[in-house]
Amino acid sequence: MSAPTQTLPDVDTRPEGTDTTDDDTPKMFHYVQKDKIVESAVTGTMVVALCGEVFPVTKSPKPGSPVCPDCQRIYESMKP
Repeated sequence: MSAPTQTLPDVDTRPEGTDTTDDDTPKMFHYVQKDKIVESAVTGTMVVALCGEVFPVTKSPKPGSPVCPDCQRIYESMKP
């Protein structure tokens, strides 16, 4: 579900969830550095989304999941 982009040289991103609802479903997903996703999911360390949101990875996006509009705009502007 991820496409290579550059936040820093050679850094990939993909959407990850935060802002959970009452049923533990994320309200939206944010783009974060791909190499930090597994580490955060396993250890609970925080990741920083393209929009600046800081959170631990707890969910993976499914097709059609809502994406943070700020992350989406930044991600789109980074495409070659």
